[in-house]
Amino acid sequence: MYAHRFAAWFAPLLAGALVPASASVAAEPSPCAAPAAQSGEAAACDLAGRLERQYTFPEIGARYAAALRQGVATGRYAGTDKQAVAEAMTADLQAVAPDGHLRVRLREDAKATDTAAAPKEPFPILEEADWIAPGIAYMRINEFPYNEDITRSVAAFMADHADARALIFDLRTHHGGGVEQMDVILPWLFAEPTHLVTMETSWDVERELGSPVDGVPSMRLLDDKTMARREHWVTPNADTRLRDAKVYLLTGPRTASAAEHFALAMKRTGRATLVGGATRGANHFGGQADLPGGYYAFVPVGRTFDPDTGEDWESDGVAPDIAVDPALALERALTDFGIAPDKAHALSEAHKPTLPLERSQP
Repeated sequence: MYAHRFAAWFAPLLAGALVPASASVAAEPSPCAAPAAQSGEAAACDLAGRLERQYTFPEIGARYAAALRQGVATGRYAGTDKQAVAEAMTADLQAVAPDGHLRVRLREDAKATDTAAAPKEPFPILEEADWIAPGIAYMRINEFPYNEDITRSVAAFMADHADARALIFDLRTHHGGGVEQMDVILPWLFAEPTHLVTMETSWDVERELGSPVDGVPSMRLLDDKTMARREHWVTPNADTRLRDAKVYLLTGPRTASAAEHFALAMKRTGRATLVGGATRGANHFGGQADLPGGYYAFVPVGRTFDPDTGEDWESDGVAPDIAVDPALALERALTDFGIAPDKAHALSEAHKPTLPLERSQP
């Protein structure tokens, strides 16, 4: 429910409807009193206002806004190289406080077209979902999209492999999404109703934007006057065959956002063994905001955290239970379950991820 699940929720942001231009200009102090339209400076001023009003932690949002306005004052975003301007804004924001989601980018239609760009390959989502060895079911999924066909496919995988003795979910190249696919996996794996993680945002943001998970059965809204908090719960289904199955999650530095939500939920409940490397550390959820000049940014407005400690995984990631080079994670999980090392190595080689395992750059 991170970058992708929130897109429709942030539709008003995409239209710029949340901040009338006249109110923005009136409220903004110099140097953002009258930035040139469709410029990097206008984008920075617009983003400063949004972060000041909506960022997950208001005090950090104010610091982000101050840094962007300082950049405008010094002419840092006045260049004509829009990619360089976007990178400068991102660098300034990350220097204030690292946030795995907060990035400024260019829309495709705003990028230079003087050289022919190679067409993008379709992003693979559900790459593998089958038996990998007798009694061991394996799924490599790279996103939890808001897509009913993918949800049905994941639900079918669980039902078709309900006699498995072990389940391996390969999240090493998973970049985020929502809870829809999680919510068809989890009911097979728990014997009792279980609180997984908690999500929160401010009531001001909730009143302004609503919530993308309002009405989702697994999300329970708490009676809390200070913050809009929702607990993610799993309710077991009636089929008990997978209750005792061994579960492995393969993780690494590219495992991000909603995949980290899944990883933390499974780790803190003791229901899965995480094998590989620490996850990316992109915790704060939110949505995409369109900015002047062909820029856009992901604006984080809330966080997901461990209800036992109150801590989230921003910047740090979720640590594995078995630390190993992510490239060897599948091999290690298979040997942990009792597969002979030579056979585990061969299976790992035959099921290598198609996407890179290293952390993608902003």
